Amino acid sequence: MSSGNQTILIGKVSATHGVRGQLRITSFSGDMDSFMALRSVMIKKPGGGMETLAVAEAKAHGKKIILSLKGYTDINDVLHLVGREIYVLRDQLPLLSDGEYYWCDLLGLQVMTEDGDILGELVDIISTGSNDVYVVHGGGDKEILIPALDDVVLDVDTVAGRMTVSLPEGLLDL
Repeated sequence: MSSGNQTILIGKVSATHGVRGQLRITSFSGDMDSFMALRSVMIKKPGGGMETLAVAEAKAHGKKIILSLKGYTDINDVLHLVGREIYVLRDQLPLLSDGEYYWCDLLGLQVMTEDGDILGELVDIISTGSNDVYVVHGGGDKEILIPALDDVVLDVDTVAGRMTVSLPEGLLDL
């Protein structure tokens, strides 16, 4: 498990929303509820530093989040934030049930088959609506797309840094 003071990238400001200083956020967390409980966010400055801002309200809006920040009530106050990444401290995220993981815990895991064959590193996660898809980079330009299903993902060991999978027949034949 990661440290509580670790900063986690959870989204990006994609646009403003309305004229009252609200922001439209693209979530990278895969779970809208993680935004709803936030007390504050850290927004990356152009120079690389972080600016901590208090959250007034966060609500779901289709596949986006509408975020209101305390003290920002006009579109002109927030225009400079468009395009910036949003981070939170790990301890602000809700606790997960057994078998649930934040994307940041999965990225970088070594992915191997149940027979011990190493497929590569989990480098990205695609949210498809029905189930996530894990993007695994093997040697060279080889990319494997693995569905995040219970019968495919057999074990996740974040401490050891590996994920064990049972690939559907024919997946590697493509």
